[in-house]
Amino acid sequence: MAFRTESDSIGSKQIPAEAYYGVQSLRGAENFHITGAKLHPEFINSLAAIKKASALNNLAVGELDKSICDAICQACDEIMAGQFHDQFICDAIQGGAGTTANMNANEVIANRAIEILGGTKGDYSVVHPNDHVNRAQSTNDVIPTAGKITTIKLLQAAVKELQRLEKSLAAKEKEFDSVVKMGRTQMQDAVPIRLGQEFGAYRSVVARDLKRFSELMPYLYSINMGGTAIGTCLNANRGYVGHIAVTLGEITGLPLVKADDLVDATQHVDVFAQVSGVLRTCALSLSKMANDLRLMSSGPRTGFGEINLPAKQNGSSIMPGKVNPVIPEVMSQVAFNIIGNDVAITMAAEGGQLELNAFEPVIYYNLFESIMTLTNGVNTFIDNCIDGITANEKHCADLVHGSVGIITAICPKVGYQLAASIAKEAIKTGASVRELLERENIFSKEELDEILDVYAMTK
Repeated sequence: MAFRTESDSIGSKQIPAEAYYGVQSLRGAENFHITGAKLHPEFINSLAAIKKASALNNLAVGELDKSICDAICQACDEIMAGQFHDQFICDAIQGGAGTTANMNANEVIANRAIEILGGTKGDYSVVHPNDHVNRAQSTNDVIPTAGKITTIKLLQAAVKELQRLEKSLAAKEKEFDSVVKMGRTQMQDAVPIRLGQEFGAYRSVVARDLKRFSELMPYLYSINMGGTAIGTCLNANRGYVGHIAVTLGEITGLPLVKADDLVDATQHVDVFAQVSGVLRTCALSLSKMANDLRLMSSGPRTGFGEINLPAKQNGSSIMPGKVNPVIPEVMSQVAFNIIGNDVAITMAAEGGQLELNAFEPVIYYNLFESIMTLTNGVNTFIDNCIDGITANEKHCADLVHGSVGIITAICPKVGYQLAASIAKEAIKTGASVRELLERENIFSKEELDEILDVYAMTK
């Protein structure tokens, strides 16, 4: 293998001659063997979009030659099309507040631009990673902006899946409207409820989650590009600072705006903690829903058995015929992982000092994972569980009519004390509430039919 020699402030290193990355990328790759995971592809695309926007703005203010700008833009377009991602060699979690990731992008883009201009990779007299590709930028405005753009892009996919889930739950709400089952509080019989009402409640909580995601988006659209090192815009042309957010918005298709306070936007990463908190809240709701589905489908002979989940795979290597609720189980595991990630993000957001938070790499690693696993979890939850749920309507009705909970409906007519004594006798003897009320001869058959109309109890 042929090599080229590159130097930085630390010294010189041998770089594979055909590599688009350079000395600073390689140092970072050697220093940070942490997760084994590279930068998220969408994060790489976000970095390329930022570099393209910066080149165009530097050209506009007269600080970049057009031929160099064109070559940088072509290189960025190729990266955003999925090329050269294998040249981003640094670990997702790294020290230096993301400097390795930023320089990895600068070096790959510079070497590809050099190649486009007819030069030899590593000849930074043609296009320089810092002087040209990183001009008017700092890791400290590039990395937070790339984090926001990536978060938005990933959230867009998550929101689409949640919208699909809301529609699927609404369909089940309608389908199961006539199915009356026993409601339970603290795992004990309570009063009747329609299965459709339960799915309607699930739909409502998903709708609330969607609203929360919508409400936080404007905070993600506000970026600190142009602030450079600490938000004071050192080394950035005034015209560049004023227009970089607009140009980047045009490239990404997002309504990006320059933050009102660039110093604040450089210091604080609270928006990522906010996103993580919304993800956590959504995950909690979905896990609760998954738990309910597992309970209602338990059995099939010795549990609640009120609904049937789609059978997706064998449930045991030893028990023939056993089918487990694997999709609700994985949905809960997604939630557990998101909750754990949220703790890491919370600690990293708190850990920043003075003018910068150095811990953004671990924030993004966990945040991107949370969004992706939520998206994928909801996708399989819909397609392999929710859409295929069926109701055991007769069994639900038998449980309701055999329950003591319906005694609640007669309390206003006979008083709590008598109703309680009937309930106790029903539990002790196994007789139905209706049988005991008929024996007491308090109500006529017609009155009992009206009082014990379980569908009416749910309205």
